[in-house]
Amino acid sequence: MKWQEVRELFPDQFVLVSILQYHEEDNKKIVDEVAPIRTVLAEDANKEFFQAGEGNLVYHTANPDCIIHLRKDPLMRVRRLNEN
Repeated sequence: MKWQEVRELFPDQFVLVSILQYHEEDNKKIVDEVAPIRTVLAEDANKEFFQAGEGNLVYHTANPDCIIHLRKDPLMRVRRLNEN
């Protein structure tokens, strides 16, 4: 299903989708085909985003295109709370 179709079926909502097909341009992964899995409540979107399995994505349908910005060399290191 095209992202535009998902936007029409689930207007102004977060949606968990499975990415079926994409292509890369510059430092972007442009999603061409998805399979919607379910809607996600706004208050759960952040948690669901980080728990989404490989090949899945939580994205808001207010976005006209489904684009993932790729970071080749992330400079940020996340420190766990119990690390010294």
